[in-house]
Amino acid sequence: MPNFVELWIYLSATPLFGLTATLGVYLAAHAAYVRLGQAPWANPVLWSVAGLAAALLATGVPYPSYFAGAQFIHFLLGPAVVALAWPLWQRREALRQRWGRLLVAALAGGTAASGSAVALGWAVGLPAEVVLSLAPKSMTAPVAMGVAERIGGIPALAAVFAVLTGLAGALSGKYLFDALRVPAAGAGWAARGFALGTASHGIGAARALQVDADAGAYAGLALGLQVVLGSLLLPLAAGWLR
Repeated sequence: MPNFVELWIYLSATPLFGLTATLGVYLAAHAAYVRLGQAPWANPVLWSVAGLAAALLATGVPYPSYFAGAQFIHFLLGPAVVALAWPLWQRREALRQRWGRLLVAALAGGTAASGSAVALGWAVGLPAEVVLSLAPKSMTAPVAMGVAERIGGIPALAAVFAVLTGLAGALSGKYLFDALRVPAAGAGWAARGFALGTASHGIGAARALQVDADAGAYAGLALGLQVVLGSLLLPLAAGWLR
């Protein structure tokens, strides 16, 4: 125990702390996730966030000190997203045949996700900047922050909404698809993945990849389409509303 305390004190004072803590907590959460049969409620991202937040609060380590090490993992988000292009390349013939339908589905899904959030925000009387921060909630967090800033929202709040949206989709997607009787076989995997990527961006795509290769590929495609369409159309829509 004394050795563990000494190690904790040493790591908390160095950039290695954030990296070590993130990897350790995620590996433990992922091991539990696998042991529990990859149950949606055991999502390792959710429990990693909860575990790290609890550890930082309990130890009094400031977030900037933690992020000094965690930024190495943060840097890998870019290459990870780019890597989603490989399963799409493997399915390029099917995508050529369906590109029109996929584009329409992405536009309809993104409009429903953003429009419903904005309408609900206005209905409950949220401040305008909070409502605008909700608009890009189904885009991946870094892009959502940039779009929110462009349209008059709060970037930090947009990031929170994006993460919560991703976790909600990853946790509830399976049960919702089962309730709607979307088949977990054949073309049904593509439909599940595309819907999950549209609504829940990167976190949803990660969940889809863990379940089925086709679901993961189409989730990655939906994620990319939402980034492009949202970045172009949300600023235009916000300017028109003003």
